[in-house]
Amino acid sequence: MKVIAFAGYSGAGKTTLVERVIPELRRHGQRVSVVKHAHHRFDIDHPGKDSWRHREAGAFEVLVASDRRLALMREFEQPAELDVHALLAELRADVDWVLVEGFKLSDLPKIEVMRRVEPGQAPRPALYPGDARICAIATDRRPDHLPAPTDVPVFHLDDAPAVAQWLLASGGRFHYNPESHG
Repeated sequence: MKVIAFAGYSGAGKTTLVERVIPELRRHGQRVSVVKHAHHRFDIDHPGKDSWRHREAGAFEVLVASDRRLALMREFEQPAELDVHALLAELRADVDWVLVEGFKLSDLPKIEVMRRVEPGQAPRPALYPGDARICAIATDRRPDHLPAPTDVPVFHLDDAPAVAQWLLASGGRFHYNPESHG
């Protein structure tokens, strides 16, 4: 499998870009999985449903499966710092691509997703000047308006087809080797 992270600050457009890259890769016959980092409490279950009732009763894990879908919910007894490599190990190894959303401090190759800071918003420093693992940038800025010069490819934030084409053309550099990660 090939792994690429989409890293950037909240509101930069990571989810939208990943959402648009997935069908582009699928059009080329690629099987795609996603690992998403959530910084806040979230739920995929709904009060009153059987799986919710099982978790509320104290189950550590609830696996819900049908002939079309599988979902595993695991409750952490204490807040846990999640390791992206442990999460990747949970996925099927026979997918072509895993798009990782978030984990901007990970040691994975990354596309930095950045948006212009609007008036009144807190400044968001660019990641690429200090992170050698950033191998491309997707932004709504012109390349000559980036905070620092760069030699990595720069894509328009709305050009998911170009991002997908670049990923496919550069795929060899994104092969994931779990043994090379702690």
